[in-house]
Amino acid sequence: MNIFVAKLSFDTKDEDLKQLFAEYGEVSSARVVTDKLSGRSKGYGFVEMSDDEAAKKAISELNECEFDKRVIAVTEARPREEKTYSNNRQGGFGGGSKRY
Repeated sequence: MNIFVAKLSFDTKDEDLKQLFAEYGEVSSARVVTDKLSGRSKGYGFVEMSDDEAAKKAISELNECEFDKRVIAVTEARPREEKTYSNNRQGGFGGGSKRY
């Protein structure tokens, strides 16, 4: 099960997240999302656990608990929605009225 963790301290590292969830079962992966340019944490991350029951217990017990001096939000991760872009004259990247 993939778990979404929000409101993390900007000092939280992947290993900190892994250790927090390891108390509930085997953690397949734990990743704090960082900005590509600065490398700074974006304040959220993802944890994968192989045992769904352990993951559900972790979600219910860790949601709204204090971790690293912050009250975190923990939920089951939802699949990422695909963004659609329009490249016609009514919108999208073109901006509209340029003539070539």
